[in-house]
Amino acid sequence: MRLYGFWRSLATYRVRVALALKGVEAHEVSVDLLQGTQHGDDYKAVNPQSVVPSLVIDEDGAPLFQSLAILEYLEEKYPQPPLLPRDARGRARVRGLALIVACDGHPLIVPRIRNYLERELHVDEAARNRWLQHWTLKALEALEAHLAKER
Repeated sequence: MRLYGFWRSLATYRVRVALALKGVEAHEVSVDLLQGTQHGDDYKAVNPQSVVPSLVIDEDGAPLFQSLAILEYLEEKYPQPPLLPRDARGRARVRGLALIVACDGHPLIVPRIRNYLERELHVDEAARNRWLQHWTLKALEALEAHLAKER
């Protein structure tokens, strides 16, 4: 099993933590996002989307991609110890919280989004930072409100 990722990638970190909790070993392959390695032909053959993480299972070599899909695979393939609660409602709640992080919060901080705002839309740094702060705060406020209901 090979985990393609970048050491600063939160999405890669999610998968790395799940692998560790489940005691599953994977050989890590560095994809340097700062150097643009993800745009090279070698990595595009693994993941045409040019994002990390990707998990290649030695059995068939077909890559898995997107951290939440990889986490779901790991949970099904290696059920112990479980990452999710036992009850359906608890699992749905955890997945909802994970989606806030992965879909509403995470895209705002990745370099490809910031670079697009700057290079393609010509948004200056101050405006970009205000935009990022606004939407990051919205995601964190939603996450906090949901978590507060757990108390």
